Amino acid sequence: MNENESVYLQGDIVEEHVEFTLIELCRITGASSDDLVRWVEEGAFEPQGARLEEWRFSGTCLRRAITAQRLTVDLELNAPGVALALDLLDQIDALRTRLARFGG
Repeated sequence: MNENESVYLQGDIVEEHVEFTLIELCRITGASSDDLVRWVEEGAFEPQGARLEEWRFSGTCLRRAITAQRLTVDLELNAPGVALALDLLDQIDALRTRLARFGG
C-alpha cells in the first residue's frame, strides 16, 4: 500500500450485557441455526433460556460465534473441532494475559 491509499476499518463494539436471539446471531454471523445449535450442544456457548425459542446470547457469545463461523468456513472444522479450537484460543488469551501481567 502506498501513502496515497486510504484504509478504512469498520466495526462495532458490543458490550457483554447486550443480548441476541438465535435468529439475530444467525443473521450477524452468517451461520445457520443448525450450526449454532450444534456449537451449543458441544459447549462452545451457553445461551440463557431453557428452550431454543428463549435462547439469548451475550456479546461474548457473539464474538465466539463469529470466530466459530470463520473456523467452520475457513478450516472446515466440525462442531467438536470448533468447540476445541475455541477452548484453545481462550487458553492462549489467558496465557497472554498472564504473561503481560508478569512483564513478558
